[in-house]
Amino acid sequence: SAFRLSIMRKFPSVLVRTFTPGTTGSPELLDMASVRDKLRDVVGASTNWSDHVQAMQERRALHTLLAKRQEDLPPRRMKDSYLEVVLPLGSQPEIREKYLNVHNSVRFGRILEDLDSLGVLICYTHTKQEMQPKSPLSIVTALVDKINLCKKIIYPDSDIKFTGNVSWVGKTSMEVTMHMLQLQDGEYSPVLDATFVMVARDPENKRPAFVNPLVPETPEEEAIFKQGELNKLRRIDFNTASLLKMAPTAEERNIVHDIFLNTLDTRQEGEGTVSFRSRKLPPNSVWMEDAKLKGLQICHPQERNIFNRIFGGFLMRKAFELGWATACSYGGSRPFIVSVDDIMFQKPVEIGSLLLLSAQVCYTEKNYIQIRVHSEVYDANTREHHTTNIFHFTFISENEVPRVVPNTYGESMLYLDGKRHFTAVMKEI
Repeated sequence: SAFRLSIMRKFPSVLVRTFTPGTTGSPELLDMASVRDKLRDVVGASTNWSDHVQAMQERRALHTLLAKRQEDLPPRRMKDSYLEVVLPLGSQPEIREKYLNVHNSVRFGRILEDLDSLGVLICYTHTKQEMQPKSPLSIVTALVDKINLCKKIIYPDSDIKFTGNVSWVGKTSMEVTMHMLQLQDGEYSPVLDATFVMVARDPENKRPAFVNPLVPETPEEEAIFKQGELNKLRRIDFNTASLLKMAPTAEERNIVHDIFLNTLDTRQEGEGTVSFRSRKLPPNSVWMEDAKLKGLQICHPQERNIFNRIFGGFLMRKAFELGWATACSYGGSRPFIVSVDDIMFQKPVEIGSLLLLSAQVCYTEKNYIQIRVHSEVYDANTREHHTTNIFHFTFISENEVPRVVPNTYGESMLYLDGKRHFTAVMKEI
């Protein structure tokens, strides 16, 4: 399908500046390993799990460096946070295996991890104070607004380049726009666009903290900044109209009723009466309750982020892989990711947690499969479950897929929510 390429396409060329860490030497082009090293340096995180308690205690002293008001912080430009990072899959084959899937293309779950790390580093670059080697801010991913792909396959033997910068700023939050390109025939061609929202918190990650304001410099940057405002309003509207708060629209009620009528069993005995209870599956359809998979993850120290919680990118990778497996078993052929949208990080996941993931096919249309993955942590001591994340993935299958059919009112709401996400994604691409 023809994918719309955003206004941001031309943007990186405007901002041709490779990240230089405050020195006047030759500019350095980062790779993914150095992105993670830089994050550890800027926070003062330890590389040893055994030292993490002490490292976090040392961060407490950074409280004094926090700004009391946003106005006290120097404004920044978009190009101040612009970074370019290379993933040298072509030129360094030794890192290839980590990124390889069985179909001999790149594992998208690994790309999600890289985008998450890069988004955080871009925000630290935006908020960097010249005289402070360590940042008093704890910057964490609040949500993945959207990731739209314009390539079905990411090749495992060609270099990848990520570019990105802060594109909108609130008082304590920052929107980051990132692009991924892959080297083909001697030039980098677009693979995906991503929009993340990060929040800044105090050194102990307890309260919100102010970030530097952003000043657009050109009409193009004004348009990008304005889009950040619109993205925020769109999210508020989407949330306000949530089916957990508001009844479905008249059109949506008709859809649900049509599905209900379509599943009534008319082959009743006796007088030809049709019961409300007697339901049958229409041809080429699958009941929603038969279209789900579950998974469990034990959260080990290896998967920790710089704040010694579970790394958001790891959660995204695990949710994506379960979602992919669900789409694969549902459609009976290899699915390709089209879009990721509206991933909310509601609660941090502590190390040692039991993470329960459940993936559900909630909407289908032609070759498309809309999947929702719900993740929750189980606390063995209190025996309580808490939702940590909801993920939404849109896949396209090689063949047309069966129709997914809700049976209960709750499933019908999931179906409508899936349809809303799918419609929003289709508008974008």
